[in-house]
Amino acid sequence: MTGQSDVAKLNEFGQSPWYDNLTRSLARGGLQQLVDHDGIRGVTSNPTIFEKAMGTGSDYDEQLRSLADASVEDAYWTMVVDDIQGCCDILAGVYTATKGLDGYVSVEVSPELARDTQATIEQARQLWSRIRRPNLMIKIPATLEGLPAITAVLASAINVNVTLIFSLERHQAVLDAHVAGLEQLLAFGEPINNVHSVASFFVSRVDTETDPRLPEGHALRGKAAVANAKLAYELFQTHCATPRWAALAAAGGAVQRPLWASTSTKNPDYSPTLYVDELIGPNTVNTLAQASVDALQSHQGLRANSVSENLATAHAEIDGLAAAGVDFADVTATLERDGVASFAKSYRDALATLEAKRATL
Repeated sequence: MTGQSDVAKLNEFGQSPWYDNLTRSLARGGLQQLVDHDGIRGVTSNPTIFEKAMGTGSDYDEQLRSLADASVEDAYWTMVVDDIQGCCDILAGVYTATKGLDGYVSVEVSPELARDTQATIEQARQLWSRIRRPNLMIKIPATLEGLPAITAVLASAINVNVTLIFSLERHQAVLDAHVAGLEQLLAFGEPINNVHSVASFFVSRVDTETDPRLPEGHALRGKAAVANAKLAYELFQTHCATPRWAALAAAGGAVQRPLWASTSTKNPDYSPTLYVDELIGPNTVNTLAQASVDALQSHQGLRANSVSENLATAHAEIDGLAAAGVDFADVTATLERDGVASFAKSYRDALATLEAKRATL
């Protein structure tokens, strides 16, 4: 790996590093450096990322000025589409070289549709038709209303990144939704080998929500997030060993890889690479913010298949939360509810920012 950072070493262990950020400068060519130097193999975006990108600097001003006659919402989506297409084009070589395993750029449907199944399906199809890139993934939240949308969109031969997964129960439902979508596509007489999906299982936020519910200094502080993710990976492996999945694999189906999301360390007392070090394994993705990329530049000690280490301990840690007075089901339900609300707020803030900017151009 001469000339590359330690981020690229993740690829050697079967884990694909994707970049959890998107700006106009990246879409206009800056992403190539991350691909060449850091081994980045994909890009994820969300309304919070776009709100920050559009609200900072002047990169979007010229295009926003040209969209003076459009509604602010239409202007937002026009600029999002342009950025996504630019990143897809830069990653097209990765997509080809990995035969469709990697090279994806994810764009999220409006978070205000998180509780509307049919509207989510319709917008996912519209974005797919509008962006017109085979290495696009449509992000759909793993709300109860999102689950049937995931199935329907996959059955339309559209790649899906399922986001905002926090619990094992919801992860199982997402795995089932993926299988159902591919089964429907096969029943339509269509091939399934070019339809890809990832399941974005959120990590650091679990500790952020769980730790304050534990007594000060408790041994389980800083343990729940990694343990929960390890059990999600165990669930994924069990799923891949089922006869139902074997039938789809025989037809060319690609597994729905776990994607570790929210992996930047929020607590300064924890290692800045905690949620990378402990979750390396085959058929996984880790989305890295710039802080994590920086922390990994000269990092030593990455361990192959660390995600499968100490599973008995992980089970004991999750089971031990109840004894410590933590309702973990409430933790994950709270995180989903707050995650949907946070992205919806970012979306509304982005529109307000563009409206205010347009008034000054």
